[in-house]
Amino acid sequence: MTPTRLLVVAKAPHPGQVKTRLGAEVGHEVAADLAAAALLDTLAACRGAVGGGRCHLALAGDLAGAVRETELRDGLAGWTVRPQRGTGLAERLVHAHRDLGPGPVVQIGMDTPQVDAHHLTDVAAGLDAADAVLGPAVDGGWWVLALRDPGHARVLHDVPMSRPTTGRDTRVALETAGLDVADATELRDVDTVADADLVAADAPHGAFARAWHGVRAR
Repeated sequence: MTPTRLLVVAKAPHPGQVKTRLGAEVGHEVAADLAAAALLDTLAACRGAVGGGRCHLALAGDLAGAVRETELRDGLAGWTVRPQRGTGLAERLVHAHRDLGPGPVVQIGMDTPQVDAHHLTDVAAGLDAADAVLGPAVDGGWWVLALRDPGHARVLHDVPMSRPTTGRDTRVALETAGLDVADATELRDVDTVADADLVAADAPHGAFARAWHGVRAR
């Protein structure tokens, strides 16, 4: 099998445009900083897993003027960055996979800063025995999708996103397309203060945890 690429699908961290549920609890400026920290942790995990040369970012919005812009640009050195295309999340995911061309891919978002390189290499290894690997999220969604053929992401087009059944519906769509789907470890997205407490405790040395401890200290 050709080397696996890593694909991060993320939003540029501008206040009021990221982590809005968390922002309702802690303020949108703070939430944007936490989102930037989570993205920095995600970028670091990807670099640790495969190196920057095989890392791709599908970005919604512009890094210009974003929170922690300089840190993010430094973290993206060597990455391929493309704008997201499409009107809804499902369509943007389909295009982000398709834009990579042939070859295996592991795709994650920016909501699980506890992800480390070992999580990602384990998921990639799962493609040796399965057509797809899906990692469930505690809220019913999913945090990672790995595909031997990124063209199979087209099944996401009709999957309702950001719902308690999104993980189950994604698995059904993949299996209906004839794919053998393996499971990855379940992880928690950061959407609320309670989520942030648990994730920061799970990965206490990352940028997100440092930022969250600062919020709690205030």
